[in-house]
Amino acid sequence: MKKKAKSEAVLTKRGAVVSSKPPIGYIDVRVFAHATEDPEKVLTAVRNLLPAELGEEVVFKKTQLTGHHGNPIVFFEAKLTDKQALPDVLRKIGSGLTSLDKEQLESDLRLHMEKRNLYLRFDKQFAFKGEARFSCDDPVRFKVHFKNKSFEEIVTFCRDAGLLP
Repeated sequence: MKKKAKSEAVLTKRGAVVSSKPPIGYIDVRVFAHATEDPEKVLTAVRNLLPAELGEEVVFKKTQLTGHHGNPIVFFEAKLTDKQALPDVLRKIGSGLTSLDKEQLESDLRLHMEKRNLYLRFDKQFAFKGEARFSCDDPVRFKVHFKNKSFEEIVTFCRDAGLLP
């Protein structure tokens, strides 16, 4: 008797066919807390970008660094690996982005991609207030690693997650 092959494709909200396997392998989150910043407020900013349950559970590795002028800097990093929760991270971010940020990301998406990694940078001050805004100046950095996905599949997933218009 032959086994029935499992279907590995599903339709998205927009009707595209993509694999049903979890699309995201992991998300790396990194941020610096400078001497002039409260490290706990910086972590609050990061947690505000995450779904509430995940924000409460995430554990950050803390590394003490010294800046160019001898000022203390704290480097926080975490690797998010819960495959079921990872798409929720992008949906949370997507729900908080302005339409202008979504349009800008769409037009610059290839600049934010390297291999199967999507790089996103968020303004700490806005994140502390609970808002997702892109920024390159001293940002909260997200590296989203997609597993075995083509650029087109990543675009479709990002659009369905609300990161793109």
